[in-house]
Order: sequence, then structure tokens, then C-alpha cells
Amino acid sequence: MGLKRNLEWYASSALVMIAGWFLLDPSARADQNYSQQIFFENSLSPLSYFYSSGKASFPSTLELIDDRLPIEKSSFISAPNALKLHWKSEPQGGWAAELRLYEWRNRNIEFPGHYLWIWMCAPDGILARQLPSIALRDEEHNFSSPVDIGSFAANLSPGEWVRVKIPLKAFQTASMHSFEPHRLNTVVLTQGEADSASHTLFLDDIRIEDAPSAEIRPLVPQNLHAKGYERHIDITWLPVESANLAQYVVYRSRNGGPFLPIGVQRPGVNRFCDFIDDPHATATYRVTARTSALLESAPSSPATASTRPMTDDELLTMVQEASFRYYWEAAEPHSGMTRESTPGNDDIIAVGASGFGVMAILVGAERGFITRLEALDRLLQITAFLEKADRFHGVWPHFLSGNTGRALPVFDMYDNGADLVETSFLMEGLLTARQYFKADGAAGKALYARINRLWQGVEWNWFASMPTHDAMYWHWSPQYSFYIANRLTGWNEVMITYLEAIASPTHAIPAGDYYSGWTGETVGTPYANTAAYFGIKPKMGDGAGGPLFFTHYSYMGFDPHALSDRFTNYFDHNRNQALINQAYCIHNPNHWKGYGADLWGLTAVDGPDGYVPYEPTQQLDDGTIAPTGAISAMPYTPEQSMAALRHLYRDLGVRVWGIYGFRDAFNLQKNWYSGITMGLNQAPMAVMIENYHSGAIWKNFMANPEIGPMVEEIENLPDVH
Repeated sequence: MGLKRNLEWYASSALVMIAGWFLLDPSARADQNYSQQIFFENSLSPLSYFYSSGKASFPSTLELIDDRLPIEKSSFISAPNALKLHWKSEPQGGWAAELRLYEWRNRNIEFPGHYLWIWMCAPDGILARQLPSIALRDEEHNFSSPVDIGSFAANLSPGEWVRVKIPLKAFQTASMHSFEPHRLNTVVLTQGEADSASHTLFLDDIRIEDAPSAEIRPLVPQNLHAKGYERHIDITWLPVESANLAQYVVYRSRNGGPFLPIGVQRPGVNRFCDFIDDPHATATYRVTARTSALLESAPSSPATASTRPMTDDELLTMVQEASFRYYWEAAEPHSGMTRESTPGNDDIIAVGASGFGVMAILVGAERGFITRLEALDRLLQITAFLEKADRFHGVWPHFLSGNTGRALPVFDMYDNGADLVETSFLMEGLLTARQYFKADGAAGKALYARINRLWQGVEWNWFASMPTHDAMYWHWSPQYSFYIANRLTGWNEVMITYLEAIASPTHAIPAGDYYSGWTGETVGTPYANTAAYFGIKPKMGDGAGGPLFFTHYSYMGFDPHALSDRFTNYFDHNRNQALINQAYCIHNPNHWKGYGADLWGLTAVDGPDGYVPYEPTQQLDDGTIAPTGAISAMPYTPEQSMAALRHLYRDLGVRVWGIYGFRDAFNLQKNWYSGITMGLNQAPMAVMIENYHSGAIWKNFMANPEIGPMVEEIENLPDVH
């Protein structure tokens, strides 16, 4: 199937039934619009909202939990919770509560709307003059003068939700530099009238948008389906086309009881996960579509499903299926490739994560989540896009625009060209697919030929063209050449880059660069590791071995059993590094909440304070766990990884499981849970579980004719010592 037919098929097929679940049309997604409207919708953290803070000056009081605003779970607009503001304002006192924007990766802070909208409810009622004051702060920390909310609201009747509309132009600059309301970062609620009375106010669904010219009731969601697993039920439906659609609302009925709202979903995502936490439950669901003013469609037809106890193998397949969905349902529609993250910037494709996504798609075909033909069709779409996308000496950049195929310098002006490591991750997936589909008729042959051309076009040796010619370098720019000059050396995630470069049929580097470059023998970089940690030897690398993704990225396709160099067999090393990671979490020197034999997995991830390469050292460990760490170690540590999987799913449950499986990361100590899904983190779980199950991804990558001779050449290199 050609590219034109691919695009027509994906645009016209809004939903296809596949093995009991639905392929959703990725072109309906609207994460960027969501990013430019929503300030607060829900709290993932129980009890209190992580992105909040507060402080009271005596004698005034403000209710806080761990210095954050509490969560209200019985009354809300956007289920399942709202924010709770409970205060007493006294003369000579004061209080302030801050709500900060959740700035997920690549979130564009540019709210185009002209009004701040806040849903409010006073359970005991409140007079307008008793409402708090409100001020705003922007991304550059410029701020406004406070205004009285009561100037824009009427008296609130007990228990009645009211939507308050405040023009952004009402917030006048009070800082040294001009306050920019469209780059809003923080909403500050402060003491208003000092009436010495206790007040409670619920806040929910805070948005920045324009006033609608006309409200049109959205259409009813169609084709609702529900599928039960052990502790959760997945609900899917067809997308609703409506310009003013703000949310889907999911309603549930248990045991014939009334339908109650249990959650909302953003436009463009037509799946919801109801984590019931009961392996013997039956539930019936309905879904509506509604506007931000709560003009709601009629409910969909009902769908019913039940949960059931599952075996370990079934749990593993469940994780694979959920993780795979990210690469199938949330793909960028024009290219079929993997978005860097969702929610996030809709247009940013991550090249390395797309290589991982290719392997996840193969898992989908292998496990029957999709058919081989559907997987092959997606691969033809991806490779057709890659043929026309920006390349530099045959090497793709780290990020591409899904709309144009042009390089996107997301990180820095100097990073506007080739990214050799991300390209090697992409080729890891493509070479696996080349072998997997080579016998699939004319389409398989066409894919084989296309991947051959892409593979042969990568000029690996260009990236070893620095004066010493003994190692490869990560980046090259057409304007800035090797300005970044990041030498690929040492135990880390880039072994696959050297392996593919040596294996290249057209632009190979010498096999000896494996030792001079990768292990760094000529530059004195520490590689061998003779230390022991908790009685376990990592064999190479600095300290305890580093983040766990070092043992995943290069070995999703390349079978680490296959290579034994002067230092180690890489399966043995990777197993030891995983065991050290678990042992560290059992030892738990920082005394973080939750750590233990069944809660481990320190690896690089976006944590509560941004990206950190978490590893088993006290300095790079703040209590953040990424489920991909332990679960992607499944081939190395099956018992330990399975224990982590069971605990994550059965005990932490709703806090760490979402529509694409396990959440990106969480921190029990800080009561923080990631709200994004990262392209780099879901695929390793699906792929490495499959390598544990059947070895299918390893077998297909290793079956490529260039790989075996490359391994022999490395293993037969003479020892220079």
C-alpha cells in the first residue's frame, strides 16, 4: 500500500475493530489545543494537589495537606475531583494559595483566550464580597495586582456550582516588567474580606478561553465498547466532531445503580481507563460529550464489562497491549511515527522513540493486537515518510515535524542537524521490521527494499571524521558542524550505535573502533568495573552501573546473549545491573516511601522537578520510580520484575495505571504522578516482555545478515594488552 493510500486509509478509518479493542483515528487528536486551554482539570495525586502551595499568616488560617491544597472528591465538575480552599480571614492576618501550571514536556505556554474561567462551589454558600482576591503570574515571574473575585461573581448558593468569568485585561501589571496574561503560569488566591468566618470553596475546571458566540450541543458518542482486565476496564468510543467540544464525560453504573460520573477525557483521546481495583466486578458505562459551559450531549448507548483474576502471563500481555497502544493510537497521523509525548506538542516526532515504536508495532502483530497486514501497512507509511524527511549524511535529526518532515531543533540551536544515536535506535527498529516482514509477499518485499535504502544511506563513518578517527560523535549540524562534539564513549545507551556502524554494508567504521571508541581504551575512560554493590558486580560502567535504560535501549533488538567482549557477556552484565538496582531500592539509603523488593526501577525520566537520569546512588535518587525500569528488565530478572509488576498494578493501581498502561513515573515520597506518556518509555516494556516471552524481537534483529559477521569481527579482535 502506497503512502497516498495509507494517508487516505488513516483519515477515513475512524475506528477499526481489532481483536476485541479499537484502533482510534490519530488525526482526531488535539493535545495542543488542550495545552492552550486547560490550567487545571484534575489532580492525579490523592489527598492534595502537587502543583499547589499555600501559607497563612497568624491569625488567619488556610487548610493545607503537606503544604498543598486538599482535593475534594465528593463534589466536582471534571470528575473525579476538584480543589478545596478552606480558610479563615482575620484582621491583621493573611493567607495565599498558589496554583501552578503543570508544565509537561514541550508544553507551549501560550493561552490564546481572553478570559479566565473558574467553576466554583461553596458547600455552605458564600457572599460575593467574602470571596478571595485573585492575582496572576506569568512564565517570566511578572505578576498582576490582585482583583476581587466578587467583582465578577454573584453570591454563591449552598452546593451550587457557578462558572465565574474574569477578563484577562482586568489583571494589571504590578511587577517591574509587564505582566503577560497569555503566558500564564500561576493563579494566586489571597485573603479578601477579613470577616473572621470559616469558608469553604471548591474550584474546578480552570480554563483560559474566549466567550463562545453560540453554544451548540455536541453529538452523542457512538460505538461505545468496554473490555475488562483484572482490576480495570477500558472504555472506547468513536470521536465526536464538534468545534466546541471540551470533554468527554464517563459515567458508570454498578449493580444496577445510578450512572455516576467517574472521569473525563480530553478531545482527541477516545479511550478511558476505569481502575475499579476489584477482580470480580461488573460495570456498565455511558459516555457523553460536553462543552466547557456544561452543554452536554445525550448519553451513548451503554456498554458492560467485567473484571477477572489474571495469571502472570495474562498480566504481561495486558501490559504489552496497553503500552503498544501509544504507538498505534497516539501516533502522529501524517507520518505514522511516534510523538515525543502526550499531552505535548502534536507535531514533534521523536526519531529514536519511533524506532522503539516500530518494535512495539511488531509486538502488536506478534500478540494479535493487530494483524500483520495492518502492521506492515503502518511500516510502509513510516518508511515512505522517512525517505522524504530531513537527513544529514543519511542521518535523521533527534526530532522531526510530523507535518513537514523538517528537522526541529527542540533542545538547542546547535542541535539542528544529525543525531546519530537517535538514528541508531530508529534503525534498530527498522532492521527488525525488515527481517520480520521479508516473506510477506509483494508488500513485504517493498518494505525490505525501502529499509535497505534507508540503512545503506546512513554515513556512519562521517561521524568518525574528527582528527583522531577512533570514535564516533553524536551530533553534526550543516551550520555548526561538530560543535557539540559529544564523543560516544563509555558504558551508556549507545552500544547499538557502534554495532550498527561496524555492520553497515556501505559506510562502516573499523571494528577496532569498538574498543577505541565505545569502551574508550585510547582516552582512559573508565569502562571495566571491579567493584561490587550489595555483593553484585556490575562488570563495567561508573559506580553502580547507571540508569536502567542503559540495559534496555541497545538491547531491544540486539540480543545481549550474543556478545562477549574482553569485559563481559552483556546479558550477564545487564542482569547484574538490574539486580543492583533492586538491591539498592531494598537497602533504600535515602529512606524513601515505598521502596523495596517489589518497588524498584531507577532510570532516566521526567520526574517532579524535570528530567533526571535517576540511578542507584544517593545523589541521583529523589524517590522517583519509572515503571519502565523494572518491567523492561523482564528478560534479565523475571521474578524480580514480575514482583514489581504485580505490586504496581494490584497495590498502587489507579495512581500508576492509565490508558497506555503504567504511567511514565511517580514519586510516593512527594505524592507526585506523571501526567504524560513518553515515547521512550512504553515500548521497552512491550518489547522486552516479548523478548522474555518468545525472543521474537531479538530473533528478527539478529537474523539480519549483517549482524552475525559484525559480532564475530568484534569478538575476534586481537587483544592489544
